[in-house]
Amino acid sequence: MKLIFATNNQHKVEEIRHAVGNEFELLTMKEAGIDMDIPEPHDTLEKNATEKSSTIYRITGIDCFSEDTGLEVIALNGEPGVKSARYAGEDRSFQNNIDKVLQKLKDKADWSARFRTIISLIINGEETLFEGICQGKIIENARGTHGFGYDPIFVPDGSDKTFAEMELSEKDLYSHRAKATQKLVAFLNRLESKGKI
Repeated sequence: MKLIFATNNQHKVEEIRHAVGNEFELLTMKEAGIDMDIPEPHDTLEKNATEKSSTIYRITGIDCFSEDTGLEVIALNGEPGVKSARYAGEDRSFQNNIDKVLQKLKDKADWSARFRTIISLIINGEETLFEGICQGKIIENARGTHGFGYDPIFVPDGSDKTFAEMELSEKDLYSHRAKATQKLVAFLNRLESKGKI
């Protein structure tokens, strides 16, 4: 089966393709001939994910999915959350976002945090949401060169490495995005076994 992944973020495409393996064919927006930036105007990950998948489904009529992810820092009342990509401004600078989080945590005792991913899947016009959560903590000094976003300062529970120090196969063992994707794949397999797709 064929699904459009409603994102222009190549890092996310790489991670989800890795987590999905050969379970189904994943088309990027570019591969589907769509050249647009979908707005993320809402105040929840769920609504932003729905905005992206429903926009692409409306345009193409092809089954698709999208995701929205936020870093939620406990001591910052869940910030940056839904604003994770633009936390330090519209230019989406990874480094500036990291700097802002570290600056705001400077005098805080609790540096625990979590990544949360919401996937919105639309099949035959029906939407289903999947959630993946990874608990962990923020560290003061960035480490590693893999990944993107806040990966260099996030250490998942159960590891002493940051996400940016892990190869994708190791990151998949912990990743919020991989957990949500596993639920997506299981759901698609159930639909397929029932002959609904």
